[in-house]
Amino acid sequence: MSGVYEVRAIAPEVLERLRERDDAGRPPRLVTEEGEGGTPLRCCLGRSGPGEELALLSYAPLRRWARETGADPGAYDETGPVFVHAVDCGGWSGDPGRYPVALHGERRVLRAYSARGTILGGRLLDGQAVSVERALAELYADPEVAAVHVRAVEFGCFHAETRRVAEAR
Repeated sequence: MSGVYEVRAIAPEVLERLRERDDAGRPPRLVTEEGEGGTPLRCCLGRSGPGEELALLSYAPLRRWARETGADPGAYDETGPVFVHAVDCGGWSGDPGRYPVALHGERRVLRAYSARGTILGGRLLDGQAVSVERALAELYADPEVAAVHVRAVEFGCFHAETRRVAEAR
């Protein structure tokens, strides 16, 4: 484990509600994975397999983080698309101190937030030069960083949340 941050999938109790009505107030759109699969999933931080039933839904990660922590995201609050398994898959059981291998390799943007909910900066990753782990370590070197969200560049989809570990502050 990195000791500084932990990686988090969307929590099972949140997924239960989102599978009924998403953060935009709509029921999720159910789709069957075609071809070889490979869609990034936010429930288990893995990739879909061929023929799996997925739910496409709107998710507001910063808003949910702010509710838990008392932060005020203000204008930084965003709602965007995510894919999850249509039914409970058991969630992510990986090492919370390591970014999931299944989500490596694509272009990502990392956005760093303070405990108050303000954006502190970010990093654009092209999947080649700088690893997600290295970029996270660089962002968390700033003691003001409380959380970093990882998103896809092209579609803006939320991929994962990282939070500073309390004893690392």
